[in-house]
Amino acid sequence: MADLLTITDLHTEIRLSGATVRAVNGISLSLAEGECLGLVGESGCGKTMTARSILRLLPPGGMITSGAIELDGTDLVQLPEELMQQIRGSDIGTIFQDPSTALNPTMTVGTQIAESVVVHKGADKQAALARAIDVLRLVRMPEPERVVGQYPHELSGGMRQRSLIAAAIACEPRLLIADEPTTALDVTIQREILELLDELRRDLGMAVILVTHDLGVIGGRTDKVAVMYGGRIVEYAATRSVFATPRHPYTEALFDALPELAVKGSRALYSIPGRPPDMRTESAGCSFAARCRYAQDWCSAHAPELDGDHPGHSYACFFPVSSVFGGGQAAAAIPVSAWLSGHDPSPRRSPAADGNGSSSGPLLRVTGLVKDYPVTAGLLRRKVAAVSAVADVSFELAAGETLGLVGESGCGKTTVARLLVGLEQADAGSIDFAGTDLTQLSTRQRRAQATGIQLMFQDAFASLDPMMRVRSILREPLLIQKAGRRRSHRRQVNRILDEVGLPADAADRFAREFSGGQRQRLALARALIQRPALIVADEPVSALDVSVQAQILNLMRKLQRQYGLSYLFISHDLSVIRYMADSIGVMYLGKLVEVGPAEAICAAPGHPYTRGLIDAVPVVTADPEAAQFGGGLSGEPPAATDPPSGCRFHPRCPLAQEICARQEPQLQPHSAAGQFVACHFPLEEAVSSPPPAGAADLPAAPSLS
Repeated sequence: MADLLTITDLHTEIRLSGATVRAVNGISLSLAEGECLGLVGESGCGKTMTARSILRLLPPGGMITSGAIELDGTDLVQLPEELMQQIRGSDIGTIFQDPSTALNPTMTVGTQIAESVVVHKGADKQAALARAIDVLRLVRMPEPERVVGQYPHELSGGMRQRSLIAAAIACEPRLLIADEPTTALDVTIQREILELLDELRRDLGMAVILVTHDLGVIGGRTDKVAVMYGGRIVEYAATRSVFATPRHPYTEALFDALPELAVKGSRALYSIPGRPPDMRTESAGCSFAARCRYAQDWCSAHAPELDGDHPGHSYACFFPVSSVFGGGQAAAAIPVSAWLSGHDPSPRRSPAADGNGSSSGPLLRVTGLVKDYPVTAGLLRRKVAAVSAVADVSFELAAGETLGLVGESGCGKTTVARLLVGLEQADAGSIDFAGTDLTQLSTRQRRAQATGIQLMFQDAFASLDPMMRVRSILREPLLIQKAGRRRSHRRQVNRILDEVGLPADAADRFAREFSGGQRQRLALARALIQRPALIVADEPVSALDVSVQAQILNLMRKLQRQYGLSYLFISHDLSVIRYMADSIGVMYLGKLVEVGPAEAICAAPGHPYTRGLIDAVPVVTADPEAAQFGGGLSGEPPAATDPPSGCRFHPRCPLAQEICARQEPQLQPHSAAGQFVACHFPLEEAVSSPPPAGAADLPAAPSLS
């Protein structure tokens, strides 16, 4: 089969004042029609710049200095800009990383999709709008006729991503470039988007370049993989070959950093030391040598070529993994995630059981928590409805332990976090923290209790004042609480910076001068500086590379052991939750539908919703059959302004019966391990109990399997 895309010795530079960034440094690859290529690596490795070089959409100062990019025999590098504009959108479609910024907020979705049809196909506006409805239907958008008239802010994250995909394929391009199309999305939406791209590739015969930092995303979905580091390709082979026998130490390190491969936190995630290379300077040797655990003196002085001991598997390394020189693990089989490895026979003991925490009672007890937000309309802002954000939620958290709160976007996780730290006031219920009901305290009394609970916000950069230096950011809580003398604050700031792994001179810099991982360390330092007993971490690693994510997760576990911290860890990523948490609470549309020990829930979920979340987790394997669990969740959650009667999950539940719409299920014991499930027909029920009232004459619910 002839190649649709061929890149040969491509060099792309970004010329800045006083420096030149070698963003792409001599890469070569090819892609046939209908093939899918995964482009993998950390932030700054050159993935996105390679994609933008193909499109010739480079940032200011960027230029292709040498090499060729041939699309079906036409060298895109040599094309004049007018002809390149015709190719973008017609022959090459693009799904940008952030749909919120890629979609114009002042234009309706239908107008934006129709725009490319008008420009590239010469269609009139009416025909172009009809085409927009057709492609929205093709990407399985609900009610496409209505969506074409809506603006991006009126759509959910998954719907915006579908709109962006629809705009990219409106002219049926031959090549689709998807740049991090699932970053920070719920696992359920992520799975839907990836399956959609698979279907479109098969139905339209498109070639796809999937740019991602997550190896789980490309597992079982791509035909071949190019692993990038320092602007170069360091490993290039069929996906199955790379997953079965990774040869470059960097590829192996990316696998080792995945929480999916660490069963129940039995070991620390591998953290790649150091930082990616400065691409403003040319390295004489291997660009990965400074961070490589197998590097020899030879590596620092000589640059390896991209070759290998097999014609179909190339790698740029003198001492490859699994060779007689390297000390890497022998990868005799395809790496398989914890979700396919079965139950961990030696689950982690809780800190309380080891004597590091208090066994006298829970540190935090939440009972019957309720929070509704009014919806107003008209000039007088009259209340016309209410958003049921948190509805009768109860749970406990012991000292020194971690409770993972998981669920889709909009399920109420962040609202629970804001209620705990006092940023919102509960409408009902109690929050008992160390024997004090926080809901009964005045604002002044609550401020005095603030040192006990601290919050790590989801967006670390937005939570750090850009006009303040780090020293002032970290001192601010001490000044507000009048904690100690001012002369001692400098010592405390230096100490906490050292504990989170940042140099002392970081105190004199601004937050914008740090990388994403370093900013997350700063957010953790700010939360820790008053020595709280509980840290509420809201999606602390959702947008980080796997290598940086591993560093932050390891750091949080280390500090937990050191100080006996408790965490309420909020995430939509079940792999991260499984690695970090002692117990898990699963939320759906404001309700807690399952709670219990983490390993018990992950090994044998009792609620169909939990099973659907687990089914949607990307599996780290090159085997397409193993990567697809089957089942999963269909559709999007109902509006929180009008939650369904009975069980709120019943409209999406494959096991729903008549009683599910009438009667709301309560949390009931499900297993001897301490699992509780709110479901009339729980999965693999381990505790014998009478059927719910009214269910005696109903047929038994079918098994999800």
